[in-house]
Amino acid sequence: MVKILRIINRFNLGGITYNVSYLSKYMPNSYETILVGGPEEKSEKSSLFIPQSLGLQPIIVPSMRRSINPFNDIKSFFALRKLIKQHRPDIVHTHASKAGALGRLAAKSCGVKIIVHTFHGHVFNGYFSPAKTFLLKLFERRLAKYSSVIIAISQKQKNDLALQHKICNLNKIQIISLGLDLNKFQEKKTEKRNAFRNYFALNDSDIAVVIVGRLAPIKNHFLFIDAINFVRTQGNKNVKGLIVGDGETKVALMQYCKNSNISYTSDANNSEAGIKFCGWREDVDVVFAGSDIVALTSNNEGTPVSLIEAQAAQKFIVTTNAGGVSDILENNSGFVSETGDVTSYKQNLLKAVLNINVLNNNLEKVSKSIVKKFDYKRLCSDMNLLYKSLLSKD
Repeated sequence: MVKILRIINRFNLGGITYNVSYLSKYMPNSYETILVGGPEEKSEKSSLFIPQSLGLQPIIVPSMRRSINPFNDIKSFFALRKLIKQHRPDIVHTHASKAGALGRLAAKSCGVKIIVHTFHGHVFNGYFSPAKTFLLKLFERRLAKYSSVIIAISQKQKNDLALQHKICNLNKIQIISLGLDLNKFQEKKTEKRNAFRNYFALNDSDIAVVIVGRLAPIKNHFLFIDAINFVRTQGNKNVKGLIVGDGETKVALMQYCKNSNISYTSDANNSEAGIKFCGWREDVDVVFAGSDIVALTSNNEGTPVSLIEAQAAQKFIVTTNAGGVSDILENNSGFVSETGDVTSYKQNLLKAVLNINVLNNNLEKVSKSIVKKFDYKRLCSDMNLLYKSLLSKD
């Protein structure tokens, strides 16, 4: 039996946990997977319910945190080394930046022969100062030398990593798209829609524009608030913006609404406010069933799972052209603005609102295509082929 130690940054609610959980559960029986990661941050929702619902019991490394902290990072490095020595995996597969750094260093120091890393996104645009970004790239180039293969989750990400940021050569990068269980987005849609809209006091005539994800600077929720306000000031008072998620910018976003005289609330029963802060929700299938338009305003992204899920749920999208968005957006499924083009984004949202019934009615083929393309069974099949190739060379 081939033993895999799979390491992620932390178990916070998001697409990565789904991805690694399906890989840990549904790979062929010839694999045994030990799933490892850090805990969620205070402002995040734990995602441990995802692997646990599949019968998995991940190992938590308490010191694995999102921020760079020498004490915690060194402690995590030695914790991962201990796990590698204890379990003696044939493959160490890391996912995302912090796990990728500490996990690959630990695997290299223990003499692991097959080291795989998946970039679910990257932090080379919009996160740090130019000097810090330069140092991070140097570090990632060194880590790439320790890696048997690098996995990108879209063609654009592969090109960015190899051609723009020079992390490694193109021939060292393989593309394996995300894999998810998207069938739930096509089931009991009317029942779920009614439940969501009743909970958040949405009338039948209200157009619910939903954005899902961590509240962080890179996600640029300020643009979402501005766009909702613009559409409402054009006479569309039935448009409601629902922010699903939590994080470090929540207080600033609420203050921004207040300073801009934009009505907002965190009270689900408030039926008048233009912006609703909804907090974290585990039932994202219910969220999308209840929405009319799904938004994304990020300045940088990997492959945004929320847009994959939105298409599976047959919802029209208004998004910025961030990261791998262009690789996952099907034809006629959304309006795209370049990052930084505020006017275009506002106009696209207005156009979507005015034509939403027609736009959403044309998405059945899109939904079927997305469900097939991003199926977790396809993900496991692709990963099995990659692992077999690496093991045959060992």
